[in-house]
Amino acid sequence: MQWLDAIPWLILLPVAIFLGLAPFTPEPHLAEKLRMLSHGTLHRPLDIVDLFYHGLPILLLGAKTIRTLFFKDKA
Repeated sequence: MQWLDAIPWLILLPVAIFLGLAPFTPEPHLAEKLRMLSHGTLHRPLDIVDLFYHGLPILLLGAKTIRTLFFKDKA
């Protein structure tokens, strides 16, 4: 998981925040796509790619945080 360690915090954090909240009006895509997923209406390939695109930086941020807090000393 050296590739995850190589991603700088100063790049990952703003990208995760920006893509998680973009577009700012009327509703962030991530919130819309997660609502569609919970209602079972996430069917179009574009919507699935959009969920992946907006959610990936947040997942990477979470993985990097967990790796830094719990597993960094063991590497």
